[in-house]
Amino acid sequence: MATGAPVLDAKVSVLDSKMTGGMGKSAKIGMAVFGVALIIGFIYAGTHLVSDLVAIHSTEVMPFVLLGIALLVALGFEFVNGFHDTANAVATVIYTHSMEPHVAVVWSGMWNFIGVLVSSGAVAFGIVSLLPVELILQVGGKAGFSMVFALLIAAIIWNIGTWWLGLPASSSHTLIGSIIGVGIANQLMSVKTGTSGVDWGQALNIGKSLLLSPMVGFAGAALLLLLCKAVIPNKALYEAPKGDEPPPFWIRALLVLTCTGVSFAHGSNDGQKGMGLIMLILIGTVPTAYALNHAVTAKQTEDFVAVSKQTAESLGRYVSPDAVVADPRDEVTDYIRSKNFTPNTMLALRELVSGIGSEMALYKELKYVPQDKVRNFRNDMYVVSEALRLVQKSGNPHFATADVAILKNYKSHIDNATKFIPTWVKVAVALALGLGTMIGWKRIVITVGEKIGKDHLTYGQGAAAEITAMFTIGAADWFGMPVSTTHVLSSGVAGTMAANHTGLQWSTVRNLAMAWVLTLPASIVLSASLFWAFRKIGV
Repeated sequence: MATGAPVLDAKVSVLDSKMTGGMGKSAKIGMAVFGVALIIGFIYAGTHLVSDLVAIHSTEVMPFVLLGIALLVALGFEFVNGFHDTANAVATVIYTHSMEPHVAVVWSGMWNFIGVLVSSGAVAFGIVSLLPVELILQVGGKAGFSMVFALLIAAIIWNIGTWWLGLPASSSHTLIGSIIGVGIANQLMSVKTGTSGVDWGQALNIGKSLLLSPMVGFAGAALLLLLCKAVIPNKALYEAPKGDEPPPFWIRALLVLTCTGVSFAHGSNDGQKGMGLIMLILIGTVPTAYALNHAVTAKQTEDFVAVSKQTAESLGRYVSPDAVVADPRDEVTDYIRSKNFTPNTMLALRELVSGIGSEMALYKELKYVPQDKVRNFRNDMYVVSEALRLVQKSGNPHFATADVAILKNYKSHIDNATKFIPTWVKVAVALALGLGTMIGWKRIVITVGEKIGKDHLTYGQGAAAEITAMFTIGAADWFGMPVSTTHVLSSGVAGTMAANHTGLQWSTVRNLAMAWVLTLPASIVLSASLFWAFRKIGV
């Protein structure tokens, strides 16, 4: 694998001369549009961030320093993510000459941006739920910062290494491995409590989606190509590009459409992964501004108070007369750790719900919660939300149908108060993804377009792979599950090569498989080592 860089450099120079031939008018326009969007976007994000920070009237400097460093690292992860995943989205249109590279990157970046903006946040907070509960509740402390820095830096190191070798490794895979590494290291370094480790049940569910998605990509793209050959017997669709000429108009339109779909789906799914971590950073450094959703109105607060009373009454019907608790939050946190719902847990959950409702009624709106109570108030909400998620998932204890509906309604209200992502965060993430793609697209494009199969990628193969990726990623986003654009699209290209009987370059397939196998253990070791080092030096 180490010998791939010199060969790759040669291919990059060939790609430059063959595909771009210098920067034409359209490329210059594309770069100019991207530059203007970058400036406007970062001004927008910076202005809103400063406005939020000024509003808290804090005289302490250190939280803002930590915030700046952590945000740079988090956006750096998204920047490197653009090298890998977003580059996959533009690979087929660039390699089939359907779009000029710089125009393709700007076009893809725009649809990534739209995808990020309309994303639900379910994937973002699904990733966060993998983290040890105790670190999330202490995200503003040294352990919390060690966690964030360790997992992000580990992911960046591995992503840059695989990018340098031109391997389409998965940023999702890397990030999840980094999270697991932090959880394992924290458990080994802490008192042996389950809350200090990894939520293995959640990790297993996410692992299944990452494992199955390449298989879906391979089989789906292969079957789609064969179906297209049977239904659309147009020879031009199944031919490789001739020279530097663009494909016929209708084929070109199809490829641009599929690139658009993959870019949008990537933004709505992959773009969320860094957003959840950025929210943890914001909550940890400036909880007054970001721990609670200040956009919740007074009317919504009144509704929340009423729903809280209804939920407390509902839970009260299942409380045992013998139940006793000392600290409700500790009791509910223990349930999140052990998944063992006891009579004491029911009483603790009811008391937390009742207390949250009473405090909400007292403060009237979330933005009026006193600064010294914000973190604890949010932590109470967080453990209640996680406990209700587990209850709904396990079906234990068994609630009546009417009570299940009440709990779901309450959880949606409490998530609205805590699981939110400001628009400026989405804008910053989208721009970081686009900038990374603009700088690092060539290596991954070469691998996807030239080094997976023995023959040049045809128009039909590119379209089949991207259509499959678009729908697979879109479906995963609908269910709130993270998948890898890299895995789905590169396996889709391999599937079309197999279906076309053109053969695969097994050296590349072997390297891709090796990267896939090594990503998880490598990122686990990297993040665990960094977390241990940061804890020892007192980060």
